[in-house]
Amino acid sequence: MYESRCGVCCDSCERKEAVHCSGCLNMEKPFWGGLCGVKACCEEKKLNHCGECAEFPCEMLSLMGVDQGFDPTIKIEQCRKWAEEGKS
Repeated sequence: MYESRCGVCCDSCERKEAVHCSGCLNMEKPFWGGLCGVKACCEEKKLNHCGECAEFPCEMLSLMGVDQGFDPTIKIEQCRKWAEEGKS
């Protein structure tokens, strides 16, 4: 079962409570109050998460968080996993 649009495993996120985040699936806007392009893209395409997209993995997902030192590979692999689970 998917937990986010981009592959973040929200249920095990250590920052979730500290930033008062209930996950992008449950929030109109991200906890930081701005716009999340990945969330908006998935919702516009009526996708549960990026792994369901024909363009997966796109440049936006592949670069998400890189400038802040995050490795996008982890999220991409999680979206792949969710996509496979969805086929069962």
